[in-house]
Amino acid sequence: MRKFAATAAVASAMAIAAALPAGAETWDMQSTYPGSLTQLGSLGKHVAATVEKVTGGEIKIKFQEPGAIVPALEVFDAVSSGAVQAGWSTPGYWTGKDSAFALFSAVPFGPRAGEYIAWLKFGGGTELFDELYHKYNIHGVHCGVIAPEASGWFKEEIKSVDDLKGKKMRFFGLGAKVMEKLGVSTQLLAGGDIFPALELGTIDATEFSMPAIDLKLGFYQVAKHYYFPGWHQQSTMFDLMINLDVWNGLTDTQRAQIEAACDAAITYGLAEGEAIQFDALNELKSKGVTVHRWPDEILDTLRKAWDEVVAEESASNANFKKVWASLSKFREGYAAWKDVGYLD
Repeated sequence: MRKFAATAAVASAMAIAAALPAGAETWDMQSTYPGSLTQLGSLGKHVAATVEKVTGGEIKIKFQEPGAIVPALEVFDAVSSGAVQAGWSTPGYWTGKDSAFALFSAVPFGPRAGEYIAWLKFGGGTELFDELYHKYNIHGVHCGVIAPEASGWFKEEIKSVDDLKGKKMRFFGLGAKVMEKLGVSTQLLAGGDIFPALELGTIDATEFSMPAIDLKLGFYQVAKHYYFPGWHQQSTMFDLMINLDVWNGLTDTQRAQIEAACDAAITYGLAEGEAIQFDALNELKSKGVTVHRWPDEILDTLRKAWDEVVAEESASNANFKKVWASLSKFREGYAAWKDVGYLD
């Protein structure tokens, strides 16, 4: 019986090995978002599963929860050094490396998803994205987009710009620089760190994402005033970060398969995000949340502050200036179509 069992075990192992594609490899993909988090994390798991399917198992991606290998906000360095083969995040987290990364993630008063993707795919955006990331030994593939976000959870109603002064607020990307001009003290926190900071009073307010995602994180338990529109993130891009040496070692077919999987994920993520917001918004209202829309005078103040941020970043960072010029030129051209083709 022992001999039979050993023989069976060997045969089973050989069968499994034979089933694996020749040259198959497994990647660790360190995520900045928990896999259980609606869209932000779940989309990363969806991408990992899709890549494995479309490559016929040649590339298996293991989704790593935040902190499993490195902390959420250390993903960039881990991918760059090769400590992990891949990462799941959004370029806006890496403004400490270069503020131009934010322009590939979310732009205050910027384009909606369709216009944003058009610039990336056909307006030179992806070429500039590659140029920037490759300096850090990373190849990024845009792999998801979500529609407008909310722009803040507050414990008290905000009636004027003066009510913002002195507040401590978690804020993302270039929008944080805008808020700082209005007297807000900002800090960037990973998703899992926001609720306890808000509950303990380390921060007074926060923004994070869309109703379905914010609901999941429970912000309504501490703050009851929810503000729209997401002037700072009319659309937000996410990317699959791959160590450049790993990317260059792939075949042309494998690279095309990953790009195709990411193009499909952009459609999937946008559709999912649009489909789940209204139920979440209604649930938040049922929990006592008051939904507000920023008055025009506050939006105008925010826009003027954004113009100042653009001027300052362009003057201090040649990469930012180059990317901003490309995006701005595309948007100027797109406006001729947008103005006649779309309802307001």
